[in-house]
Amino acid sequence: MSRLISRRHLAAAAALRRSPAAAAFASRWLHTPAFATVSPEEISGSSPAEVQNFVQGKWIKAANWNWIVDPLNGDKFIKVAEIQGAELKPFVESLSKCPKHGLHNPLRAPERYLMYGDISAKAARVLGQPEVLDFFAKLVQRVAPKSYQQALAEVQVTQKFLENFCGDQVRFLARSFAVPGNHLGQMSNGYRWPYGPVAIITPFNFPLEIPLLQLMGALYMGNKPVLKVDSKVSIVMEQMIRLLHDCGLPAEDVDFINSDGITMNKLLLEANPKMTLFTGSSRVAEKLAADLQGRIKLEDAGFDWKILGPDVQEVDYISWVCDQDAYACSGQKCSAQSMLFMHKNWSASGLLEKMKGLSERRKLEDLTIGPVLTVTTATMKEHTSNLLKIPGSKVLFGGEPLENHSIPEVYGAFKPTAVFVPLVEILKSDNFELVTKEIFGPFQVVTEYSDDQLELVLEALERMNAHLTAAVVSNDPLFLQEVLGRSVNGTTYAGIRARTTGAPQNHWFGPAGDPRGAGIGTPEAIKLVWSCHREIIYDIGPLPKKWALPSAT
Repeated sequence: MSRLISRRHLAAAAALRRSPAAAAFASRWLHTPAFATVSPEEISGSSPAEVQNFVQGKWIKAANWNWIVDPLNGDKFIKVAEIQGAELKPFVESLSKCPKHGLHNPLRAPERYLMYGDISAKAARVLGQPEVLDFFAKLVQRVAPKSYQQALAEVQVTQKFLENFCGDQVRFLARSFAVPGNHLGQMSNGYRWPYGPVAIITPFNFPLEIPLLQLMGALYMGNKPVLKVDSKVSIVMEQMIRLLHDCGLPAEDVDFINSDGITMNKLLLEANPKMTLFTGSSRVAEKLAADLQGRIKLEDAGFDWKILGPDVQEVDYISWVCDQDAYACSGQKCSAQSMLFMHKNWSASGLLEKMKGLSERRKLEDLTIGPVLTVTTATMKEHTSNLLKIPGSKVLFGGEPLENHSIPEVYGAFKPTAVFVPLVEILKSDNFELVTKEIFGPFQVVTEYSDDQLELVLEALERMNAHLTAAVVSNDPLFLQEVLGRSVNGTTYAGIRARTTGAPQNHWFGPAGDPRGAGIGTPEAIKLVWSCHREIIYDIGPLPKKWALPSAT
């Protein structure tokens, strides 16, 4: 690291002597962390960045380069070395070298639990440095445009997660138990056991938090993971892996691959990882579940709902939270508020007018609204039009493309949008699938209910298929009890400050209602996803002194 810093300072000093433009370039590089091979401010069509793969302890390129289009202006600004089918052999071999009992477990190489506690401590310290926080926040912004505050929060949550698993906390994840047996010398012991070779596939919307938390969880429990992140944003984790190597991560413990979906599917079938974690769309999740014969954990799509109870209060605050839940990161959160059930008592509160005003504050200039990376403008316009064919439906605000921008057509550019649909119409069989279709962008459906229609709201919840996050906004204990007792979402917020987004590192985040459901961030999530239960029954004797051969049974 010191040699890298020295070379960088020497190069920067030489640049400072050449010209003002060179001096500006050098100044930015002087403030780039030592592990980094890119500068977020320098990545552009005229100065593209490069993303490599890592396998068997080495950074490698590939025969094919996939150019990533800048979501803000359409320039080709990052080239990713994407592995093709014929180049998979080293990745297959690498996973195959890992035994099913893992790189460590409670009875083998337990010192590695301590090693990962030390790695987490070092990585947390490095990531906590202001210049490193800023580096990753700006790099996240560059590839998944969101406001600086949203990007920084993602990095801070990641840093806090690493702090949570310093020191002895990694080995505490593998805490076992013992139960006395039936006779002297017999004892049953329960252990958390790794799977060995595993795979991690993560999406674009949280380029650092989701892959890093799942990667470290897999490593803590003794697994050897191969990590694939959406190529549009994989540069973020490429840089993070370089940071982890600087903090002591053994080079052979993690493989990192860039590829298209077909190639990754081929790798999974050939390498046969014992467990795969997939975060992404339901369609891909179901295909993988079938291909991998159920050896998978899923955190797939979330059509997330919020219910405003009958007790109207704190209208300014509630409207702000609704705006954040629906439109922060341009609605590209798996926890984003997709449907708002509003008790009729809120109609006269000015809530919808306040939400409209807040949505109109969002500007492309500060990325509080921005490119939608997986849903085109045309798709969002079409969905709006289809909803408006339902009797009683209307656009509350938005419903139009963004104006005066250079976002390429391959991405979406849409104003924060809310469409009202009457509750009785939502429940009709011809409408329900359309109304509850997840639009991974700045889009929500709003409806209204009365006291005698709460059963209809609960019926709608029962018919939904995705059960990730939810919010019940009320301080009425009986109302909370009724709704919470008749719903299932895995991460549900309740009370007047309830939200659907913004999950920190200190509580479980994941779906419920599906045995394949994965969690993230907490000890319970790590143990559930990245280990299985193994029981070892010791029976060492001695035999009873008067033991005799029994009759045949």
